[in-house]
Amino acid sequence: MSKLQYFAYKGHGQANLKQHGYQQAVRVGNRIECAGQGGWNPETGVYYKEINAQIDQAFANVDLNLRDAGGKGWSQVFRVNSYHVPINDEALAAMTRNFKKWMPDHQPIWTCVGVTRLGDDDMRVEIEVVALDE
Repeated sequence: MSKLQYFAYKGHGQANLKQHGYQQAVRVGNRIECAGQGGWNPETGVYYKEINAQIDQAFANVDLNLRDAGGKGWSQVFRVNSYHVPINDEALAAMTRNFKKWMPDHQPIWTCVGVTRLGDDDMRVEIEVVALDE
């Protein structure tokens, strides 16, 4: 049985670990699961206000998180769960645009859900992923 390896990237990832007590990623063998990533600056934790910028940054934070856990980034992602406040055509278009940018050679499975609130007042998107690092 593989042991669990936890990761919290420098900056906001380590700040969340200290403040809220959770890791950003866990690795079990060649599988990496990421905690939900938002549209925050990874160094300061400040959120981008505009929804397109927040979704773009959330995708960049997922990539940072996967690489911090020893992965190669979005090319290894096979599952995406996204949560949106609100869920609308603009948010869906931004997600689709980022899928094409970050995963030009494959399409993951995706569950997309509208919710009433996320973990912080300014948070409008949260993206969880699972990746296989082979």
